[in-house]
Amino acid sequence: MIRNILGSIVALAGAAAVVLSPFRVWYDGRLGRHYRVADLFNGISGARPGPLASIWLPFLFAAAVALVGVVLRSRLLVACAGVIVLGFTVLWMVRQGQVGGSLTVASDGSGLQLGVAYAAGGGVLLLLGALLMSGRHGSGSRLGRRARNQPYAAPGAEDPDTWPPTQEPGPSVQTSPWPEPEVDPYTGPDTHRGDQDTAPYPVQEEGPDTRRPPQP
Repeated sequence: MIRNILGSIVALAGAAAVVLSPFRVWYDGRLGRHYRVADLFNGISGARPGPLASIWLPFLFAAAVALVGVVLRSRLLVACAGVIVLGFTVLWMVRQGQVGGSLTVASDGSGLQLGVAYAAGGGVLLLLGALLMSGRHGSGSRLGRRARNQPYAAPGAEDPDTWPPTQEPGPSVQTSPWPEPEVDPYTGPDTHRGDQDTAPYPVQEEGPDTRRPPQP
């Protein structure tokens, strides 16, 4: 539970950074939302696209996937969102490097800027959040843990004499579904039977003579 909460917080922070990154400067004073998605495949151009045609669209989609993954506690969806963000960021860096010949970080604002750091950092946070999350434990996981705790299943009514299982070959000693009778641990002489043999008839206890006196 704690891992899911911590991973969700990290993933949401990464998604927020990803959505914010196109509104920051990426390279040479140019905002990230001023790059078209088509430029990542055909080469960087000077066109200024709208928001839905810019690089902001795949980043928004990745953030939505990450949000769904956090709600469903799905590590796979959150990791996919991170891969999408990092993939588009790396592809932009390749195309920008082809146009300028190299990628630089300059203090005068002519190189890589904060927007790229937001995008790359957000992708890394999404992957880190997926690693921190423990995922969703459903009924299948509980059944798996119960099966590991009880390696042998209880016998049914048709096989009452097969519990507990043994590794020794041969039939089971118990052949009845009812419990075996307990054996008396006493092995000495049978005192009760001896008393019955020596005194077959009940003996009356002696007491005062209650017989009637003889008549004169």
